[in-house]
Amino acid sequence: MSVSYPDPLVIPTSRLEMRQINAADWPFYLSLQSNPAVMQFISDIRNEEAIRAGFDSRLPPWQPGSEHWLCLVIMQRDSGVPVGLTGFLPDGKAQAEVGFMLSPDWHRQGYGYESLQAVVKYGFTTLGLHKLTATVTAGNQGSRALLEKAGFRLEGTLRESYWLAGEWRDDWLFGLLAREAAL
Repeated sequence: MSVSYPDPLVIPTSRLEMRQINAADWPFYLSLQSNPAVMQFISDIRNEEAIRAGFDSRLPPWQPGSEHWLCLVIMQRDSGVPVGLTGFLPDGKAQAEVGFMLSPDWHRQGYGYESLQAVVKYGFTTLGLHKLTATVTAGNQGSRALLEKAGFRLEGTLRESYWLAGEWRDDWLFGLLAREAAL
């Protein structure tokens, strides 16, 4: 028996459209999660079964109050070509942790910033969130620069808090309050 979900959430920008991930996005999701350049600061490369479990956990429809990731596919608006993933995980206390990953083919074209700004606006204006956070593995200068450009502030460092590529890595913690966001 197949499960039927309602129409997914869509967040448009001038060049992009972000919509909730669906079953047809599996090949793109797998390609990102299997790409060492994408996963360098996120996770060790996992087998397809583990990647599939992560994908499946993001498929149920997301709505305010959901306790799972709002996972959005970032697509070029004109062509419909997927360029990355973004979204957030709510904590149930008017806060959420944002996340994003872009295919290296689409780096340095402003898509990360444009999509993050749209997610920030959605979180603060539509959902009424108080704060957005982000955790970045130390050394990921691209993600750090993107977050800072979007107004996030470095709030601290968790020393040796994440096991990645056979070593303990520091995590940078970023935050953005609704009153600080340039909407």
